[in-house]
Amino acid sequence: MKTYIQQRQQKLRESQTNFYTPSGIHIYIKEPVNQTVVSRALNMLEQRVPIHILSEVEMIMFGWFAEFDERGLQAYFDGGTIFVSNLFDDEIELFETLIHETAHAVEKTYGYEIYGDDKIKQEFIRKRQYLHDILWKEGYKMPISVFLDTEYDQEFDEMLYQKIGYGKLDGYAAGIFITSYGATSLREYFATAFDDYFINPNHSFLKKISPAVYEKINLVLSEEELDI
Repeated sequence: MKTYIQQRQQKLRESQTNFYTPSGIHIYIKEPVNQTVVSRALNMLEQRVPIHILSEVEMIMFGWFAEFDERGLQAYFDGGTIFVSNLFDDEIELFETLIHETAHAVEKTYGYEIYGDDKIKQEFIRKRQYLHDILWKEGYKMPISVFLDTEYDQEFDEMLYQKIGYGKLDGYAAGIFITSYGATSLREYFATAFDDYFINPNHSFLKKISPAVYEKINLVLSEEELDI
C-alpha cells in the first residue's frame, strides 16, 4: 500500500512538472514555480498565437540557468527550447516574456521570409540613424558606424542602458521604435514588434511606426502565404 501511494505521489509530481500543452509544447518545470501564474500565461499564449507559430517552440523549461546571471536575462531561446525564469509572479509579465522568445523562435524558421528582402533592415537602419542624430544633439556623441551595425553589440547595449538609461531613452525613441529595447539590434527590433502585435489588439500604432515589420509578421502568420 505504501509503495502504491508513493507511486501515485510521484506520478502527480511529474504531471505538474513534466507535461504537454494542448498545442504540443513540452513543459518541464526544473525548479518550483507559481503554478497558477504559469497555467494562466500558457493559456494566454495558446489562445492568442496560431498553432503553426507555436510549433516552432518544442519545449519551455522553467528554472534558473547560468546564462541568466552571465547575461542579465530572465529568458532566452535556444535549440527549440525557451529557457525561462521560474521566479515570475505575474502571468501578464510571463506571457509577454514567452511571446518575446517565441518571436526569436519564429526568426529561426522564417529568417529568409522575414529578412531576405532587407526591408526590415533598411527600416531599422533609418530609425537608428535618426536616433543617432537625436542623441548627438543631446550630447551623447557616438560614431554613426555603431548605429549602422544591425547585430547585437553588448557594449552598445550597455551604453544605452548605463550611460543614457532606458527611462531617458524611452523619451528619445518615442515615435521611432515600439520600445527603446527595440533599438538594441535588428532581431530585437523584430521581436519587440512581434510582442506588440500579440499584446496590443489595436495594430494601428505598430503599422504606422514599423510598417515593414508589420507586413512580415502578417506574412509569417499566414499559412497560405508561407505555403505550409
